[in-house]
Amino acid sequence: MIECKNLNKIYQTGDVQTIALNDVSFSVEKGEFVAIIGPSGSGKSTLMHILGALDAPTSGSYFLDGKEVSKLEDDELSELRREKIGFVFQAFNLLPRTTVLRNVMLPLLYSDTTDEERVERAKTCLAYAGMEESKFYNLSNQLSGGQMQRVAIARSLINNPAIILADEPTGNLDTKTSNVVMKAFQELNQKGHTIILITHEQEIAAFAGRVISIRDGVIESDIKK
Repeated sequence: MIECKNLNKIYQTGDVQTIALNDVSFSVEKGEFVAIIGPSGSGKSTLMHILGALDAPTSGSYFLDGKEVSKLEDDELSELRREKIGFVFQAFNLLPRTTVLRNVMLPLLYSDTTDEERVERAKTCLAYAGMEESKFYNLSNQLSGGQMQRVAIARSLINNPAIILADEPTGNLDTKTSNVVMKAFQELNQKGHTIILITHEQEIAAFAGRVISIRDGVIESDIKK
């Protein structure tokens, strides 16, 4: 599903070069749950942006479902992000005065689906993410942190993406709530979803079936359970 070949990312500030990624290569098969772990400044966030088609490598190739992402035009990249990748972020990124259901429906607003179809798909995704039906019409700012992250997970599923890319999804949560959210990711993976998780915490990475450790822009280890 994913293949990265000799990825390099170099940032230039005046005469100073910063190497964020240094000859990174790995692949991810359909149905894997992969955690990419590293300390601040390791290059994991840069790698996440490339995997999410939000940035391009300085050199090297990134293939998603057989397409070389780094060679796509802007409109093709937008289509790929919309149809192939579901994003879950640390900050949830929900609209605060909007219901849970409408937050999940947002990615479908400009699609050719009917209102009825959007509602049904949103309800299905919320149930899939383990969200209580009694909360569907609550405003998102009336939810706990764990509930908000479940809504964000449901929203990431709305277009049935090939992969779910989660960037520090437990960063704003306490330990107990983090464990609940990570078990939700495990359940999604068991149902066949491919998940790539970015984290700096060993305890969170332990929920994945494979852990790639990165430091100073270089992969240090790649371990499958």
